[in-house]
Amino acid sequence: MKVYYGFDNLPKFSQAVATMGSYDGVHSGHRELLQQVVALAKRENTQSVVLTFDPHPRYVLGSGANLQLLNTLEEKIYLLERQGIDNLIVVPFTEDFSQKRPIEFIEENILPLGISTLVVGYNHRFGHNKEGDFNYLESRAEQLKIHMVEQHLVQESKVSSTIIRQLIAKGMMQRAAQLLAEPYLIKAAIDQRGEIVNIDNKKLLPPSGTYRVEIAGEITDLIIEEGRRARVLREREGVEIIKFIE
Repeated sequence: MKVYYGFDNLPKFSQAVATMGSYDGVHSGHRELLQQVVALAKRENTQSVVLTFDPHPRYVLGSGANLQLLNTLEEKIYLLERQGIDNLIVVPFTEDFSQKRPIEFIEENILPLGISTLVVGYNHRFGHNKEGDFNYLESRAEQLKIHMVEQHLVQESKVSSTIIRQLIAKGMMQRAAQLLAEPYLIKAAIDQRGEIVNIDNKKLLPPSGTYRVEIAGEITDLIIEEGRRARVLREREGVEIIKFIE
């Protein structure tokens, strides 16, 4: 997967299939949509594109004072690549950018890239005052083919990043994994004492306690202490993907 930051120096795609959103967690609902993006791109013999926003829009719009995220940007890139996406564009989300009307974003940032198909979720809204929903796109974005993905349920339960955050905040890691479609993860450096260092302050951690985790195929314990300190019971150091299995 090729990763681009901002709209400068982007390639011109040819009839590409795209989607956009924050994709915090890259959960099972997101994956249903991403699978359709990949499938449509393969059917049209073109490339798949994801546009994601950084920082999370809620931090910029003033509603994210206490928001902790399921993924750092690095983790999100790791997860999106595993979904088979060809290209990821990380869009800098600023206050000025948030004032763009949806049709301005389409005309200035989507169509010039050579994107011809946009896949959106049933409840997706974007642009100034969140005007840009499926009906808006259908009626105004005449140069785009718009595909809508219906709501995805897991065991008859709604899936959302907010619900998953609530589960992890309660330490309900197995239920969170069901909605995520895989174990919750942390990508972090581990020092020679097993301490997990440089955890992003915006990264959501479960409550203090001991958790079973998988690191590079090995099962061990991760201990989370007060003050966002965490350590694993192993001696090897390095940057690792830590997956919560219990």
